[in-house]
Amino acid sequence: MSDFSINQMQEMQRNLQNKYKDKWEPINQETGKNKMLWMIGEIGEVIDIVKKHGDINASTDIELRKDLVEELADVLMYDNDILLCYNITEDELKQAYCEKFQKNMKCW
Repeated sequence: MSDFSINQMQEMQRNLQNKYKDKWEPINQETGKNKMLWMIGEIGEVIDIVKKHGDINASTDIELRKDLVEELADVLMYDNDILLCYNITEDELKQAYCEKFQKNMKCW
């Protein structure tokens, strides 16, 4: 499988948003915090899988792992919605990520 870029994910999110524009709230700065709250809910679903079934089972049991990965995909979808709400580009995110990485490499 080739690399899966943030730009690709954001384009997919734009397509979803366009398809459900009459049912979902729009992607804009005013709805960014709502997308964050929805993402927190999805993170809770990830945590529930691990909490209920344990770390090892969540990563090794085929069905649980499938559920875990699906919930993580939901988290990424909302993360990309948030990036779109605030017009954060792949390049901006890459720069911030790399800078944070370097900063963390020097923390301890």
